[in-house]
Amino acid sequence: MKLVSVNTGLPREVAWHGRSVTTAIYKQSVEGRVALRKLNLDGDRQADLSVHGGEHKAVYCYPIEHYGYWKRELPGRDLPMAIFGENFTTNGLLEDSVHLGDHFSVGSAKVVVAQPRLPCYKLGVRFQADDMVKRFLASGRTGFYFAVTREGEVGAGDDIKVIARDPNAVPVSDITRLYVTRRYGEEDVMSGRRALRVAALPEIWKEYFRERLARTKL
Repeated sequence: MKLVSVNTGLPREVAWHGRSVTTAIYKQSVEGRVALRKLNLDGDRQADLSVHGGEHKAVYCYPIEHYGYWKRELPGRDLPMAIFGENFTTNGLLEDSVHLGDHFSVGSAKVVVAQPRLPCYKLGVRFQADDMVKRFLASGRTGFYFAVTREGEVGAGDDIKVIARDPNAVPVSDITRLYVTRRYGEEDVMSGRRALRVAALPEIWKEYFRERLARTKL
């Protein structure tokens, strides 16, 4: 597992449907070593802290494996590194094999998988396409967030090494699926209950699953 690219960006004003929008989704690859801190990488910021950033969303990861899929889905579209707004472009960490609560080392830092990404309208702004958010979520290729458990320095080419796997073994892809599934079956209920046992999953997600499970009648 590798860190292919480290990407940062600061908020900027862009035009969208006749109005000005502030967004930090425009990231660019960074050369050399970069300090990774509890809230973000040096040189990186979020525009709307009510929905972005924070300790549970310190680093957004997106697998480079998905770029091939989007090149087929969006023919003729230029897809430079970090177009999805990711801080880490990774190789070897896919949503169905990475679990909530899995701990990794990268460079001199340590991180833990906290939650999947739920895209907001600013992904549509980046692609200048209203349907991009819906297509992104439906694809299941959403990436995920790391929380930082030990600050350190990272750089492109670093190995990403497993420190510990969470015993509940809830894949990131399961959480995204449970979020969009309208009606839970028996397996969904079991996955939701396992997710509630993952210490790294933020409380706002746990509240959502508690409410869904309480409403589910099998």
